[in-house]
Amino acid sequence: MSRKVFTSFHYSADNWRASQVRNMGKIEGNPIATTNNWEEVTKGGDKAIEKWIDDNMHGKSCVIVLIGSETSNRKWIDYEIKKAWKEKRGIVGIYINKLKDSNGNQSIKGKNPFEKFDVNGVNFANIVKSYNPPYQNSSDAYNYIKDNIQNWIEEAMNIRNRY
Repeated sequence: MSRKVFTSFHYSADNWRASQVRNMGKIEGNPIATTNNWEEVTKGGDKAIEKWIDDNMHGKSCVIVLIGSETSNRKWIDYEIKKAWKEKRGIVGIYINKLKDSNGNQSIKGKNPFEKFDVNGVNFANIVKSYNPPYQNSSDAYNYIKDNIQNWIEEAMNIRNRY
C-alpha cells in the first residue's frame, strides 16, 4: 500500500538525492518545490514558509526525513519533525548521503536530527527509527532504500500508534 507522505530534507544540499527517493515509485507525496517556487516562498518570510509546510503536510500520514550531511542543523526540518509528531503522523529517517548528487558526488553522513528532541523523557532517536543503507555504492544504497521504504513507513505508523 502506498501511503501519502511528506518528505523533509535540506533543499539546497539534498534536492537531487531527495528526488531520487521520491521518484522510486514507492511513495505518494507532495511535489518538490522548484528552485524558483522555493525562492518565492522564502521571500514571504517565516510565516510563508510555515504555511507552505502546513499546506503540504496536510493529508499526509507519514513524514520521511531524508538525512543528509546538514539536515540536523535546519530550523525548518525541526519544525516539520515537531509538527508531524504533534499531529500524530508516523516519522522515519533515511540517510541519503550515499546517494550521488547531480555532480556524481556522495556526501558525509550527517547527525541524526531526532537526537535533539525528547518525548516524555525519552530521546526521540530511541523512538523514531533511522535507516542507513549498509552499502557504499550509490546504486546499492538506492536499491536498498527502494526495497525497504514501504516497510519502514508502515513501521513508523505502527510506532506512532503506540505513543
